[in-house]
Amino acid sequence: MNEIDLRNRHAVITGGAQGFGLAIADRMLASGAKVSMWDIDAAEVEAAAKTRDGTLGIQCDVTDPSAIEIALAKSRDAHGPVDILINNAGIAGPSLAVKDYPISEWKKVIELDLNAVFYCSKAVVQEMIDRNYGRIVSIASIAGKEGNPNASPYSAAKAGVIAFTKSLGKELAAHNIAVNCITPAAAKTRIFDQISQEHIDYMLSKIPRNRFVTVEEVASMACWLASAEMSFTTGGVFDISGGRATY
Repeated sequence: MNEIDLRNRHAVITGGAQGFGLAIADRMLASGAKVSMWDIDAAEVEAAAKTRDGTLGIQCDVTDPSAIEIALAKSRDAHGPVDILINNAGIAGPSLAVKDYPISEWKKVIELDLNAVFYCSKAVVQEMIDRNYGRIVSIASIAGKEGNPNASPYSAAKAGVIAFTKSLGKELAAHNIAVNCITPAAAKTRIFDQISQEHIDYMLSKIPRNRFVTVEEVASMACWLASAEMSFTTGGVFDISGGRATY
């Protein structure tokens, strides 16, 4: 494991109780960071935090701006100002064609996978500007580059995260704040429980590496993007799709 220096940094990770979020938390803790994990599942996030020194677990619905402000105040009280934000919370939604997709399910996916990235980023941006330092890393998806059939809201939301990253990166470029996103291929996380086996097989068939990405591989990239070494690139989209996309 390469050494990444995150000592004296405070990272907030949304969807931090499992999957990519928990792997990122573990890698950040190993790199010296203080971590605030936010998750909708109170029991799960509290249990994860109890077994990890230097970690605060907070129940938070990141689709609710008022809940974000409460979680942010608790995080600051415990660990100080936020240096790093990892926008990771998300859902896949059902695997359905557009003609069959319930509007209510479309709204749920867009609200969590796209709008919450805006809500959380907006909540921390001013303090990063005031301190002239910050790192924002959002977990997008290869689906946001290429679009997956029977996953239209997820693909649209992740494409929105990519565009939002480019816009915010340019806005904050003069403030020593780097804003970047990652576009992973699928990983064997709990999100697989939300999608059909047919869709899982489709995603695997598109990956030249012929395997799914691991949560540890995504965590490694996220932690480097969150470090002070990431001092020049902003508004970037970092591919980790096993060769599915090369742009």
